[in-house]
Amino acid sequence: MSLAVLKSRALAGMHAPQVTVEVHLANGLPSFTIVGLPETEVKESKDRVRAALQNARFEFPAKRITVNLAPADLPKESGRFDLPIALGILAASGQMPGDGLDEYEFAGELSLSGDLRPIRGALAMTYAMRTSHHSDGRRRIFILPRDNADEAALVADATIFPADSLLQVCAHFAARGADSDARLTQHRPAIKPAAPAYLDFSDVKGQLQAKRALEVAAAGGHSVLLVGPPGTGKSMLAARFPGILPPMTDEEALESAAVQSLTGGFSAARWKVRPYRAPHHTASGVALVGGGGTPRPGEISLAHRGVLFLDELPEFDRKVLEVLREPLESGQITISRAARQADFPARFQLIAAMNPCPCGFLGALHRECRCTPDQVTRYQGKISGPLLDRIDMQIQVGALAHDDLLQQAAGETSARIAERVAHSFEAQQQRQSKSNHLLSTTEIDLHCKPDAAGEDLLRTAMTRLNWSARAYHRVLKVARTIADLAATPVIGKAHIAEAIQYRRALREQ
Repeated sequence: MSLAVLKSRALAGMHAPQVTVEVHLANGLPSFTIVGLPETEVKESKDRVRAALQNARFEFPAKRITVNLAPADLPKESGRFDLPIALGILAASGQMPGDGLDEYEFAGELSLSGDLRPIRGALAMTYAMRTSHHSDGRRRIFILPRDNADEAALVADATIFPADSLLQVCAHFAARGADSDARLTQHRPAIKPAAPAYLDFSDVKGQLQAKRALEVAAAGGHSVLLVGPPGTGKSMLAARFPGILPPMTDEEALESAAVQSLTGGFSAARWKVRPYRAPHHTASGVALVGGGGTPRPGEISLAHRGVLFLDELPEFDRKVLEVLREPLESGQITISRAARQADFPARFQLIAAMNPCPCGFLGALHRECRCTPDQVTRYQGKISGPLLDRIDMQIQVGALAHDDLLQQAAGETSARIAERVAHSFEAQQQRQSKSNHLLSTTEIDLHCKPDAAGEDLLRTAMTRLNWSARAYHRVLKVARTIADLAATPVIGKAHIAEAIQYRRALREQ
């Protein structure tokens, strides 16, 4: 047999299209050629595969070796193709049985000794393999490095055979009989997810209004801007916010883990733990939304189904902040390059924090602000109107008096707040099968209609505050969440009033 055909997978954003690895041996001057748009990492696999085969005591064929990675127009990167290339050479040269290879998919980077090293994106590839099974009705077994086994096995219905080395994989195909000790066996994940250990809201003294606002935000999935002097607890509140969010569903956890897997940063121990990303204000636009020659997810995608915390919001470059506008609306980001396009999910919950002025002490109790009105206006103007319009709730976090701070008892625990949030979230799922912040215009008219008194108050607020249509709809969605927390089917005047209070933008103060 001078031709061997195996299956593997590439990565293109969140997608993992199938790649056919064809290995052909021909007579002629010895050479080793890889075609099919390989990146540098794939081209370098020639040397890794040669050394791995020789150190595993196999013969490296002195022939003209051609490896084709199809489809030819799909870029191939990373060392995940080392294992299928090495197995293809062994099968084509007759050193390993080639029967049954079409029942498997392979991925793994080889060390020079023939050991298998972990790869990036194993969970995304397994997820794509399961999807293709459902579409074509054909199930395949995935052979990959043992260090990726727990991660890949999180995908339900996926059959994972982990291996430690090239020799183990070869022994699997050389063994006769299903009961042979040399055969690889299906991996059973040893993960026993514990309850996520989040920081607790009881650590934050006072700030009852801010806590109430974050409870509303967690229940409805709304974005929040916290404004207040330094040291008032804005960062503490944001760090504890993931602990009151509704528990992740299996599908949400899988989506989040698949994005983390693309960067090699997923840990199976963090299964069903909502991600919390807090990039520094010096982050670039590419770091925030993703990019690069081979597109990788940025902070907004790594925060998918979790929290993105932007501290010192005005200190971010304005161009960096403006890239958040589309993802906040659509929940995804498309990165376009001349030769390729990659889509990444970005359904994150934005929590931002800022000082009210350049010195930070506007409105502080014990420090005097020395900023002029023009300086305050310019500082707050670093956040554009369109971006501010997309932030549902803007909350003032005031400083506590010293006596109040010393006398404050421990606050309400995250567990009690999370219980109320969970009940509200469940009511939303039963009513509309989605969170309130995802409601469309038609659904807002259907589910968020206030009573007469509430409608009169809302009309007055719209006239006085000159709201846009987006602001009007966002206030209605926040009011719907407040009513859900109160277990009230109809949005009343009190719910509208509280939602309006949370909509007092910086420009209106």
